[in-house]
Amino acid sequence: MLKKSLALLALLCLTFALVACGGNEDASNDASDTTDDSTSEDTSSDSEEASGDGGKVEIFSWWTGAGEEDGLLALIDLFEEKHPDIEVENAAVAGGAGTNAKAVLAARMQGNDPPSTFQVHGGAELNESWVAADMMQPLNDFYEEQGLMDKFPQDLIDMVSKDGNIYSVPVNIHRGNVIFYNKAVFEENGIEVPTTIDEFINVLSQLQDAGVTPLALGDKEAWTATQIFENLLLASLGPDDYRALFAGEIGFDDERVREAAENFKTILGYINDDHASRNWQDASQLVGEGEAAMTNMGDWAKGYFNNDLELETNVDFGYFAFPGTTEDFMVITDTFGLPQGVENPDQVKEFLSVLGSVEGQDAFNPLKGSIPARVDADKSKYDEYGTDTMEDFQNNNLTPSLAHGSAAAEGFLTKVNQEVNIFVTQQNVDQFIEKLQQAAGDL
Repeated sequence: MLKKSLALLALLCLTFALVACGGNEDASNDASDTTDDSTSEDTSSDSEEASGDGGKVEIFSWWTGAGEEDGLLALIDLFEEKHPDIEVENAAVAGGAGTNAKAVLAARMQGNDPPSTFQVHGGAELNESWVAADMMQPLNDFYEEQGLMDKFPQDLIDMVSKDGNIYSVPVNIHRGNVIFYNKAVFEENGIEVPTTIDEFINVLSQLQDAGVTPLALGDKEAWTATQIFENLLLASLGPDDYRALFAGEIGFDDERVREAAENFKTILGYINDDHASRNWQDASQLVGEGEAAMTNMGDWAKGYFNNDLELETNVDFGYFAFPGTTEDFMVITDTFGLPQGVENPDQVKEFLSVLGSVEGQDAFNPLKGSIPARVDADKSKYDEYGTDTMEDFQNNNLTPSLAHGSAAAEGFLTKVNQEVNIFVTQQNVDQFIEKLQQAAGDL
């Protein structure tokens, strides 16, 4: 028990340190402005027996930006329609690309004041923090009762499981190994979509020779550059050894990791000069306006192109898998679970039931810009990008994202982000490999 308490205390300290470093960062795909709470009347005698007044479910997240807020509110509306007796508190926390919310959550969990349920990335962010600290209740029986065991890919269920128990319900899927490109720029320069790293580097060179910024990067927040590096690791190692790397079974001194670092260095020679002052939206805007040809970003960028820049998919911009990873899918999944110590677990499970249902996922994801975690969702509700991504999700190799907290614990990710930030400036491969190998002690 002491070990678990110390683990949670370390997590709390780390989270507040991250806020000190990143509290003023621009919001990522999952953070912006705070929303109003929603309430409804009590009409259920069963709920009255459970909580005395119909009860309340507090939904904690960092979904406050355009699209994600709309999706969350649609999910809440659906829940309230099905359960008008249960009050819903939308406890979204804005800012810091989710960092602010994670700091508040850590303080509440340490203070034995957990929200009813909270947003957490599947993988290490869930399993190596809250599950390892014995702060989550298993949901094996819930999965069986809801018939969910064959509704999610097994690899995804594994990402929300530890030691044989399942601890959260995935509501969405984002893909991290996507290149978005300006179709007019490609056509004007006779560029074919590259599928290998060598082809990709040749395309970068052609575009630079033509006077076009080949690759837009906005690494005002370090995770955007880490996302490029993780995709290069996947391209060099393949999905099995990529996972083995973060399991500590392969060292960061492996020649294929060095190959990824060398390719990273080469690619950094083709990015925009002002990358350090831009965030991912700013970098995407360069592509949308034709000032840069491509950007590597999670597919929330697709929503940014459509909604903010008013660009049309497969007309103004296109997309392809990061070269070398065409058969792989870098998974980023938002999930919700059942914390230990909540007063109304039955009502929380009612929310998880709606969240995990076809109806719930199809209400949420088209607005969020993600695809459903379920494999049996209604494809007619999604555009061409969505249906393409759903097909790849069901057929490709699923790998957990490092940059978004799924592949490794937060302590290791923090060190990787720091070393990537240094590498982008100094581009010293030997030093980079040495530092990654030292950081691997946290795996």
